[in-house]
Amino acid sequence: MRVCVVAEHYPRRRDPVLGVWAHRQACAARDAGADVRVLVLERPVPPVATLRSLARGRAGPLARSVRDFAAQPARATLDGIEIEYVRFLAPPRERAYAAWHRHAAPALERALTRLSAAWPFDLVHAHYALPGAGAARRWAARRNLPLAVSVHGGDVLSPLLATPSARAEVATVLRSSAAVLCNSAATLERAASLAGTGGRMRVVHLGAQAPAHPLPRREAPTVATLGHVIPRKRHLDVLHALEALAARRPDLRWLVIGDGPALPGLGEEAARLGLADRVELAGQLAPERALEELASCHLMALPSVDEAFGVAYAEALACGLPAVGCQGEGGPEEIAALGPGMTLVPPGDPEALAGALGDLLADPERLAAAGAQARQTAVDHFSWEACGRATVAAYEDALADGTR
Repeated sequence: MRVCVVAEHYPRRRDPVLGVWAHRQACAARDAGADVRVLVLERPVPPVATLRSLARGRAGPLARSVRDFAAQPARATLDGIEIEYVRFLAPPRERAYAAWHRHAAPALERALTRLSAAWPFDLVHAHYALPGAGAARRWAARRNLPLAVSVHGGDVLSPLLATPSARAEVATVLRSSAAVLCNSAATLERAASLAGTGGRMRVVHLGAQAPAHPLPRREAPTVATLGHVIPRKRHLDVLHALEALAARRPDLRWLVIGDGPALPGLGEEAARLGLADRVELAGQLAPERALEELASCHLMALPSVDEAFGVAYAEALACGLPAVGCQGEGGPEEIAALGPGMTLVPPGDPEALAGALGDLLADPERLAAAGAQARQTAVDHFSWEACGRATVAAYEDALADGTR
């Protein structure tokens, strides 16, 4: 079975972290028996917001950013998987993301045609209904090839669905796909509601794996937060929980792994609260290094909202860290239901978060037991091997439906 994966979020030279889960799923599908190649949708210029920010008196960073985008090679091989970066131009994301598939389709169709001629494939697997699946849909239909689409949450949540035309396009993509792989039951429910059917939909959890060479645990009790530093991830709630625990746990530290537009403000707020010496802002780390640093901590806290799944929670469990997320969020609720290791607190409640963290840290033996249980939950439910088998099973069903 030959599969062409289409993705917008996928590792690049300038950003090896972006969409690393998509690459790991491609590797898992390959290891489960599929022959995989990847087409990555690539905008060859930095986002407008980045250009504006860097242009304000900072010519050096602006030049480096433009150079980094321009230096992306057209082809690469990563972990034995061949990748082509398909360049296209589109308006700024904040104004027209729901229509990007129309801008990407011509270049993607040419790339699909070239790849099909040189390496005839059996199925297209696109990540996200838009832009990936939307850009590939008509080409696959003309070639009578089944289209599988992975829905990760953002494609069935606002603001992407803010307009009737965008909702209609996503619904059309979902209805016309031979298989829809959803990252959680909550995502499947949203996708089925939008499409008006759930017959070809299934849950396929992404995997997680402990680092090959874990670091020893830190001497000081340390809470980790792994994720893009944006408002919906609620990093400030963790900082304020740290503030609430400051008197009780003067030894408590916080490691923030990730970068994003809210990172500078987070550092400023930590300094304002007098907590700068307890907070380590590590920034974006290479995937393996991020896991090593995560595994060196004792707990993971990510009280984010609009969390359809949350690979970071599964990675924390795999590293033996109990994780804390929010009640009412599809991903954390589902992870918590599958086994021990996940604690849920009310969203937007730093005091409740502080209470959960304080309770887990209060008893070292209980914390160690919770870590062992968390690791077992990851082994039982979030291995990349299981993800690969489930992904290939979805491919096989889509191909069988096409044959019938």
